[in-house]
Amino acid sequence: MHLVAKIDDIGKPAWIGLTVLAFILFWPVGLALLAFLIWSGRMGCAKNGGPGRWYGMENRQGGRDWCGPWRRSQSSGNSAFDDYRAETLRKLEEEQREFKEFLDRLRHAKDKAEFDDFMADRRRRGEGPAPQPEA
Repeated sequence: MHLVAKIDDIGKPAWIGLTVLAFILFWPVGLALLAFLIWSGRMGCAKNGGPGRWYGMENRQGGRDWCGPWRRSQSSGNSAFDDYRAETLRKLEEEQREFKEFLDRLRHAKDKAEFDDFMADRRRRGEGPAPQPEA
């Protein structure tokens, strides 16, 4: 596995390039290489300290966490900033919830208007039952 160690030193771009080249030259070899990369975890974010090796981000959880750098439970080390971030995220979630409720009301109003138009048109043509009083 001396060759594997050399490619690991170069990093993910070398593995990706080698996989593409293998697919171009002989697709079964490319497929086998892709299976090896997935099975060995070389293309996963938690390998080699997470995404920090490639994107300059540190993985403070020892490489066991998910791939993204934005976690709410992660502390920046500055409690004032952490409080500000938590409050801002809470406000954004509240706005998102209110916006979804607004969209639901808007859809309901549109559906009701379309149905009322349909019923009025049907009554004009004399196809439907007599209109029922609203309760």
